[in-house]
Amino acid sequence: MNKGNHTTVTEFILVGFSDVPELQYFLFAIFLCIFIMSLFAHMFLIVLYRFNTNLYTPMYFFLANFSLLEICYISTVTPKMLVNLLSGDKTITFHGCAAQMYCFLVLASTECYMLAAMSYDRYNAICHPLLYNSIVNTGTCLKLIVGSWIIGFMVATIQTFLTFSLPFCGPNKINHFYCDIPPIMALACTDTQFNEIATFMIVLCVVVGAFMLTVITYVQIIWTIVKHHSATGSKKAFSTCASHLIVVTIFFGSGSVMYLRPKTSYGTDVDKFMSLMYTIIAPLLNPFIYSLRNNDVKFAVKKMFCN
Repeated sequence: MNKGNHTTVTEFILVGFSDVPELQYFLFAIFLCIFIMSLFAHMFLIVLYRFNTNLYTPMYFFLANFSLLEICYISTVTPKMLVNLLSGDKTITFHGCAAQMYCFLVLASTECYMLAAMSYDRYNAICHPLLYNSIVNTGTCLKLIVGSWIIGFMVATIQTFLTFSLPFCGPNKINHFYCDIPPIMALACTDTQFNEIATFMIVLCVVVGAFMLTVITYVQIIWTIVKHHSATGSKKAFSTCASHLIVVTIFFGSGSVMYLRPKTSYGTDVDKFMSLMYTIIAPLLNPFIYSLRNNDVKFAVKKMFCN
């Protein structure tokens, strides 16, 4: 704290899981294993795509980019959390907290629209198979990827500026394991109604908007599968889409619960668990969800190890 005419917060304390100190080392071991497994699983998918020409299709191009995004995504939160679990000093500087939030929001917002882009790819593959190669070409894939990143940077810039332009002159303990919007707004020493409304509108546009795009594409996909495909074709199409639907449900479901609420309802251990779902658990599950149900990936793995 700096004392003058008023008190200004220069650092925050990430409370994390300090309410169960006897579990600190156990939680450290668990989260470290999850972090390492996530990194290796996503790196393996990227290497698999890079060295298997059979996977040079838009679907796996998106999956490789998604894995790269997930590596960055989990690396914005987990390392600091691991340090805090072992260290008695759980502080993070004001600017460090802002940087962590900015990086997290860039990656989370980008992931929303990258998942929507992957749904669009599946929509064209199933609903417009004859035109698929002309619609989802290299240029289209790059535009969707770049567009997702642009949206991510725009959202992060606006939201981080709105959050850290608030005055912080009182408590500096963040009841969370990383710098997230709701617990930081709860520490502001001014009325945050405008920020809450702005956050709600941004999340509504970004998260709900991307989710609705995904839902609309899958309604069309399911209708096309039921109407036009044979039993064998339907099973293969559903199998291809099921993995993506599971990932979308986990990510959007847990994220919506966290952000589409007023500030006053935040602060329970349930919130930390929900945050764990989309920041740490989901990045671990995603590569296995995509690979275990995918015959092309299984074949590529066998081919790579045989060679």
